[in-house]
Amino acid sequence: MFISESQIRVRYAETDQMGVVYHGNYAQYFETARAESIRKLGFTYKDMEAAGIMMPVVELHTKFLRPALYDELLTVKVILKELPPHHRIEFHHEVYSENNELITVGRIVLYFIETKTMKKTSMPGQLLEKLRPYFNYDDHAR
Repeated sequence: MFISESQIRVRYAETDQMGVVYHGNYAQYFETARAESIRKLGFTYKDMEAAGIMMPVVELHTKFLRPALYDELLTVKVILKELPPHHRIEFHHEVYSENNELITVGRIVLYFIETKTMKKTSMPGQLLEKLRPYFNYDDHAR
């Protein structure tokens, strides 16, 4: 299992009239943390796009447990529970408050697609090799 953490400070513009993070901003928090988790592996979305592969979001599920507030430093955890066997990759996200309380959970499904044809494809080999050490043999022996 691959787990990565990133921190994001809530900006004033991301809050609603109640001083609470507007729910639509969590998709951006999830994306920022996903991009940073891949960067920590030594690969980037830019590298993927240069290889002719994009990752559109096809599902987004979010559950709000507690509010996040202006100027709070959030920890966004990215969890990849399995190595993708084909074109589909599923990320799980957990957002924690400064007090380490779980405040939001999310699940996002993306597809690997070829930029030119818009057809589904497999995970880029470079990224696969960087993720492989985080999974036991059974997870990627498919």
